[in-house]
Amino acid sequence: MSVGPATKSIAILGAGITGLSAAHRLTRLGHRVRVFESSARIGGAIRTERTPEGWLIEAGPNSLLAGDPALDALFAELGLAASVVQAAPAAKHRYIVRRGRPVPLPLSPPALLGSPLLSLGAKCRILSELLTRPKIRTTDLSLAEFIHTHFGREAVDYLLNPFVSGVYAGNAQKLSARYAFPSLWELERKHGSLLRGMAASRKQKAPSRIVSFPGGLQTLPEALAAALPTGTIALEAQTEALVPGEKWSVVWRDAAGEPRTETFDAVITALPAGALAQLRFNTLGERPLAALATMEHPPVASLFLGYRREQVAHTLDGFGMLIPAAELRTTLGVIFSSTLFPGRAPAGHVALTVMVGGTREPEFARLPADKLYPAVERDLRELLGVTGAPVFQRANHWPRAIPQYNLGHERYLEAMTACERAYPRLFIGGQARDGISLPSCLAAGEKLALRATA
Repeated sequence: MSVGPATKSIAILGAGITGLSAAHRLTRLGHRVRVFESSARIGGAIRTERTPEGWLIEAGPNSLLAGDPALDALFAELGLAASVVQAAPAAKHRYIVRRGRPVPLPLSPPALLGSPLLSLGAKCRILSELLTRPKIRTTDLSLAEFIHTHFGREAVDYLLNPFVSGVYAGNAQKLSARYAFPSLWELERKHGSLLRGMAASRKQKAPSRIVSFPGGLQTLPEALAAALPTGTIALEAQTEALVPGEKWSVVWRDAAGEPRTETFDAVITALPAGALAQLRFNTLGERPLAALATMEHPPVASLFLGYRREQVAHTLDGFGMLIPAAELRTTLGVIFSSTLFPGRAPAGHVALTVMVGGTREPEFARLPADKLYPAVERDLRELLGVTGAPVFQRANHWPRAIPQYNLGHERYLEAMTACERAYPRLFIGGQARDGISLPSCLAAGEKLALRATA
């Protein structure tokens, strides 16, 4: 890549998927990049483990929703297009627990009418939503209230509640409708009816697909890192201060604890909210983003369990199973990992990834590894027909898992915007600002790169 007079030097704080995405794009545009990562590894929440026995464990996200042409272009740039693995056809099915048994989620009006998941009254209420007129809201409201106005209470309890647990591990009564699911907010504004809006959106967009890679999702951050020039990423690099001036100075300590300072034309921060809150500026150590320390991040634990196929009575013909709070269970949900993608379990075996904790039951996410399985064993036995002990298990704990875009989230957005205004050539993005999904974080990196070079 040729280096011209417009070349900039840009520091990136954080080697998660947003920071790596920004670094990749900036490098492709011919700029000099340096990535500072406080931990000993890249990828952030994306972490894949392959065992000698043939189990493939995703400690964080289990899949990636593709379909955006920009994402497909990124795969091609990284040489990953040919290795993308699509989810098995069975993965289109979803199960929701109702009255103590998994019920397939209806995905069409005829399926809804014949489904035992909802009462007749709830089905009529959902179908009548098609008559809703467009509306402009002047104030935010909770996601639960938003969905209740469209579909009624039963839909909140048995459709929204488990869905929110699966995406945010959060509380629909606290989540902001406007910021947690901005696409629904916009559909209501344009169409009134969310059902009509979703139907119109499907006609305009390319079909989405659930994907991963033979070696798991960690393939993606590894490919992004490998595409960067040697020496771009500094691991175990503790940023101590950002000092603005004619150029930005990044004051940091290397893995040996030695103090270092490097200068750049611009700084991109792709850090989680807690790290942003601790970020110090100037020689006096001001913390202009300290307010982000109060952004809620509930703990989540994932328990990867391997069984012989005959130990699980359920057909496991789907993506997984979500459990509403109304069912009074320990478990938030179960991903049928070995159904979702090939190569997740040895021959003759199946793999389940069980999620616990979140805002619903945070104490379960804090249990030590040896206490997690006893906490979920009853749910697995009664809901999936699991018998006997697992032949393999691995627990992963995330003490601060997913940022909650709760009511009042705009105060955090305003703090980040104010910080950028106060410090020119500083650009903030990532999970705390741009959305929690992997596609959102990848897109945030691309956007940061373009903003930093505009």
